Amino acid sequence: MSIDLEQIKLPSDLIPKDGRFGAGPSKVRDEQLVALARQNRHFLGTSHRQKPVKNEVAKLRAGLSEFFNLPADYEIILGNGGSTLFWDAAVFSIIEENAQFLSFGEFGSKFAASAKAAPHLKNIEIIKSEPGSAPDFLPHAQFDVYATPHNETSTGVMKPVKRVSQQGLFLFDATSAAGGALVEAKDFDCYYFAPQKSFGSEGGLFIALVSPQLVAQIEKIKSQNRFIPPILDLSIALENSRLDQTYNTPSLSTIFLMSEQVEWFNKNGGLSWAAGRSKASSEHLYQWAEKQEYLTPFVQDKNLRSSVIATIDFDESINADLIAKILRNNGIVDVEPYRKLGRNQLRIATFPAIELSDVQTLTAAIDWVVAKTK
Repeated sequence: MSIDLEQIKLPSDLIPKDGRFGAGPSKVRDEQLVALARQNRHFLGTSHRQKPVKNEVAKLRAGLSEFFNLPADYEIILGNGGSTLFWDAAVFSIIEENAQFLSFGEFGSKFAASAKAAPHLKNIEIIKSEPGSAPDFLPHAQFDVYATPHNETSTGVMKPVKRVSQQGLFLFDATSAAGGALVEAKDFDCYYFAPQKSFGSEGGLFIALVSPQLVAQIEKIKSQNRFIPPILDLSIALENSRLDQTYNTPSLSTIFLMSEQVEWFNKNGGLSWAAGRSKASSEHLYQWAEKQEYLTPFVQDKNLRSSVIATIDFDESINADLIAKILRNNGIVDVEPYRKLGRNQLRIATFPAIELSDVQTLTAAIDWVVAKTK
């Protein structure tokens, strides 16, 4: 059947108040932008080594410490480059010799591949599983680091954050999970992420919540005279973070927008409140998919279903790409699947800033579009 996409218009009551459901960059709240505009002349276009910016970094670090209920001896490291850069920084500054990686999607595999290619490391073991599932660590005394995504953004699989051994450092890539899922500091040595997901900001910055044991590891490796490019040297990033600044010039708007989001979270109840909003939205999506004959949640194991990224498979008789195009033409954007996964599905973010009412309107809109295109 030939369908003229321009002729399919959603009724007004099926258009969400905010149509942004992307897995990142994510929805930025109007209140964040208003606050940034208000501070424009005193903040944007000023030196990142001076008080206005350093105060904002200090506010962000303090807000994150409160939000994640960090122990007094945990530290927060900031640096430019995002989580992608942090993978390489960890290869140089955290992994001493041997590490075990879990790989169950695009992003975990990239970190593992970077470590595997590093000539200064010895044994990099990668435990893989098919997209839609997740493997488990196999602890061994030889490993000084264990690394895994908390949430695999490409597939919508969420792996619980927990230690499986008293030996070794546990690193969790929380780029899409942080802020939208419950976590306790005792379960990780490094919980790192970027601002463009739950924190409703822009990319290009990494934030790492680190234990004293991980700080000691950074200092130990630094003392070994290993060559580390300065931009990947986490001892430099740590030194600058303690001064409420970054090693090189950051995006000031990114820091400010994230700080505003963290303040919003904390004023309303902190991590439990933010994670609860994401859980309510994702549960609506999974329940909706299970009730519809033409839909199936991609992640079969309910214990592994993400609270921030829902991946929903469509029956072969329905073209999910077509549904996404029609939605986009009606102002509902970024629900397309991860490109390399190659499935007939939609991927819908449920970050804390996304309203449950908008998710409910979205599902009603999809049902309406499917009925129109059959």
